[in-house]
Amino acid sequence: MTDARKRGATVKDAKKAWEEKVSSSAKQRDALFTSVSGEEVDLLYTPEDTADLDYERDLGFPGEFPYTRGVRGNMYRGRLWTMRQFSGFGTPEDSNERNKFLLNHGQTGLSVAFDLPTIMGYDSDHERAEGEVGVCGVAIDSLRDMETLFDGIPLDKVSTSMTINAPAAVLLAMYICVGEKQGVPSEALRGTIQNDLLKEYIAQKTWIFPPEPSMRIITDIMAYCAEHVPQWNTISISGYHIREAGSTALQELAFTLADGFAYVEAGIAAGMDVDEFAPRLSHFFNSHLDFFEEVAKFRAARRIWATDMREKYGAKDPRSWLMRFHTQTAGCSLTAQQPFNNVVRTALEGLAAVMGGTQSLHTNSMDETLALPSEEAVHVALRTQQVIAHESGVPNVIDPLGGSYYVEALTNKMEKGCRDYFDQIDKLGGVIPAIEKGFFQREIARAAFTYQREVEEKKRIIVGVNDYVDEGEEVRIDLLRIGPEVAERQKRVLADVRHDRDDAAVKAALAGLRAAAEGTNNLMPHFVECCRVYATEGEMIGTLRDVFGEYREPPIYW
Repeated sequence: MTDARKRGATVKDAKKAWEEKVSSSAKQRDALFTSVSGEEVDLLYTPEDTADLDYERDLGFPGEFPYTRGVRGNMYRGRLWTMRQFSGFGTPEDSNERNKFLLNHGQTGLSVAFDLPTIMGYDSDHERAEGEVGVCGVAIDSLRDMETLFDGIPLDKVSTSMTINAPAAVLLAMYICVGEKQGVPSEALRGTIQNDLLKEYIAQKTWIFPPEPSMRIITDIMAYCAEHVPQWNTISISGYHIREAGSTALQELAFTLADGFAYVEAGIAAGMDVDEFAPRLSHFFNSHLDFFEEVAKFRAARRIWATDMREKYGAKDPRSWLMRFHTQTAGCSLTAQQPFNNVVRTALEGLAAVMGGTQSLHTNSMDETLALPSEEAVHVALRTQQVIAHESGVPNVIDPLGGSYYVEALTNKMEKGCRDYFDQIDKLGGVIPAIEKGFFQREIARAAFTYQREVEEKKRIIVGVNDYVDEGEEVRIDLLRIGPEVAERQKRVLADVRHDRDDAAVKAALAGLRAAAEGTNNLMPHFVECCRVYATEGEMIGTLRDVFGEYREPPIYW
């Protein structure tokens, strides 16, 4: 028996004796000793829990395979994470003003949210846009709106993240055209489109087209950007919305990575070399309130992605092994009751993201459970990141929780659970067949139901909601309200665009888009040409609806 095994056996025996002593002499609170995800948490972790850990194989050094401890060699000592706050609401003028406000207060990257009509591919004057224009994000109908949104913001100086999925190709094409008008070549543009349709079918439900044509659009974007927009992240593979729908941390990890690998397989099947597109795939995670569980999730994610990209998919470029990810604090953890508590929740979640090694961070505002964030609330949220960056001391050391018995045991447990889920998905035929069979939806629904039942039975305490409630509480905070004048403005601008543009050029561009959709040519050049002549988003998406049809989710029972 090796010395390490002897020590392990000694620790195991000593821990058992200690537990017997504690259980007989110490009282235990009547509480739920599990993570937010419902995973059992031991009273104490020891070397026994990490006995099989091999430092070089499982951890290594930051910036080196398997990247468990971080994707860059000097992490935040070299460059802090990119600080982003959502800026999309109302009219493009409103959002442009908020963008400039945030940049002037130290934000280092833009993050644009779009309204529901834009997300669903409808122009602002469509009947289905009624009451939704500018409400949950900025309204974008044509290139003219995109020009206004980025007026006075040099696209060669900022990176822009756009939360858009089914119409992602259209919004990217508009961004490319704005760059052209600013004299910025597409090769110099930096940013991300979410463009993650698989998670739409799983969780967020803002799809347009069926899965197969959606995957075709995504691979077209990947191929086009590899050649023309090489600094652009073509997909932000998103666990955030999976978690917001009620999943556990493990489900978020497993389903996000399964989606990511499905995109890798689609790119390879489309004829691309994996190293041609994989370096521009990024990820997007939720950071919830269970601090250690979140840190372990991020660390496990890097290790799994690196291992499978190198060993399963044959990527040779180390950039393809790197999991670079953006993090947003958990919107579902915010409460309408005692909203100032949300500042504390967000600070803890932001700290977990940083200690987990995120490359980019959005901290939610305290009022986001009630409305789009006000200027004051978003200011506090940004300052929260800056306090973590400059006052906490946390960015001074890489992976500060590495080596913790608890965190390493959690990281290993996350990886094992993730691979168990991979096996289940494979047995169902892969991600798309699993979606069609309702696997992901049922798993998330069960997890959400369990969590909500624990809250309602007060097994899980939410401060200010089911305990520590202030009787007669009435907290008033100023909310951002979007009035009907936003829709009227959008309709006027849209009418002007249609009046001023060259109709023959628009018809020709849309005909070219239709022909490409009916055939096999890459769609992206046609989106760019449509945008240049001021075809509207609704016209472009409508053309594809005619060709691809719309997705209808089958009823799912659990």
